[in-house]
Amino acid sequence: MAEPRIQATRAGHSYDGQRWQFRELDLIVSAGEIVAVLGPNGRGKSTLLRAVAGLIRPSVGNIKALGDVGFVPQAFMPAFSYSAFDIVLMGRTRHIPLLRTPGRRDRDIVSACLAELGIARLAERSFNSLSGGERQLVLIAQALAGETPILLLDEPAAALDLHHQDEVIALIRKIADDRQLAVLFTTHHPDHAFAIADRVLLMHDDERHLIGPAVETMTEANLAELYRVPVRLLRFAAEGRELTAFAPIFRSQVARGSKRAPGDGHVE
Repeated sequence: MAEPRIQATRAGHSYDGQRWQFRELDLIVSAGEIVAVLGPNGRGKSTLLRAVAGLIRPSVGNIKALGDVGFVPQAFMPAFSYSAFDIVLMGRTRHIPLLRTPGRRDRDIVSACLAELGIARLAERSFNSLSGGERQLVLIAQALAGETPILLLDEPAAALDLHHQDEVIALIRKIADDRQLAVLFTTHHPDHAFAIADRVLLMHDDERHLIGPAVETMTEANLAELYRVPVRLLRFAAEGRELTAFAPIFRSQVARGSKRAPGDGHVE
């Protein structure tokens, strides 16, 4: 059985002692496992990651990271114009003794991480000049450079186009498998959870939560209740595999009475 890396036991957090972000949460994330966290805005998804990272303490219960943590935040823009290489090098901070400068090994690890993610060409580019997708890959490389057994990502594909969403989520699955990382990530894209998560944590507005295997937990009824929007799960064959996609039913689309043009492809 894979070694547990993240453990939450009857954990809860409230910033004001009245409204709870989450409550009575029991969660284990093991080495090589990816858990996706979904829920409406303000439900405590980012708060949970911050608690796992040790940036805040839960109000009740216990949350432990059993090993060092690599944390990729939702948005990061440095005040100074650092190169992509230097941004990744910052991930080595925990390994560099006080008052010492990075050594050859640190720089070799940074180069290896950039190469592993296919972005070695960006090493000398200013981080602030990169596209959103490129910046996200650099931040993931920074987390990997820390050589941590735990990776936390807060909406890693937010604001990215479809190509870069595909690139980032595929990379997360690959490094979780290759490095046997325990990965916990938040997302507003159920399709991303379908694509790479082993299990999902659904965080509801009324402090309830539901945890289970992605394919069993992400039902039409559960997602509709979570987001308060009717949804359909579309199952189809592509490239020799049976796949599932998430489709919300927006009121505006229903009101317009959109019709499928003759000859358009569709999924039954």
